[in-house]
Amino acid sequence: MGANASNAMLFLITTLFDLVLWAYLLRIILQATRAEFYNPISQAIWQLTRYPTDWLRPFMPNLRHVNTGALLVAALIALIYVHVIDGILNLRYGTPALVLAATLKLLVLTVNLYTFTIFVQAILSWLGPGVNNPASNILWSMNEPLLRPARRIIPPLSGLDLSPLAVILLLQVLNRLLPLPGAFR
Repeated sequence: MGANASNAMLFLITTLFDLVLWAYLLRIILQATRAEFYNPISQAIWQLTRYPTDWLRPFMPNLRHVNTGALLVAALIALIYVHVIDGILNLRYGTPALVLAATLKLLVLTVNLYTFTIFVQAILSWLGPGVNNPASNILWSMNEPLLRPARRIIPPLSGLDLSPLAVILLLQVLNRLLPLPGAFR
């Protein structure tokens, strides 16, 4: 029973940290892709990540369209996450290994976020093609930079766009190539 309780606690901690990190990654991606700011989903993400990020704005200006304050907060949360998991599992990683694991965690979460959003966008395009709603607008804004090059290479097959499938496959290959230890996934 002790192992089950610790597995449940590890699952809960990982899920909560992943959700918080996804919110910050979404803020970074939405700003970088210049998604519509007044979209209700953009507003919700902005409100969720507002205070720690806005406090850093005077000290950390954006680089091009990348919110460096949100990136710093996401990096610190990822570092806290790997430190907590290291402590719970008693792994005893050194500081450089924890920093590397935090960086890889952010990369894995970004790849997983893009995989999920491309999948949802593909499903939405099947269910309601041409329907204009806040979710599809945001998904299109953030996924189009990845899908556009694939569409140039892979032409539509009988009107069916296979570029999301190709991009998802490439993202999953990349995900498996990232050397993040299993304890931190």
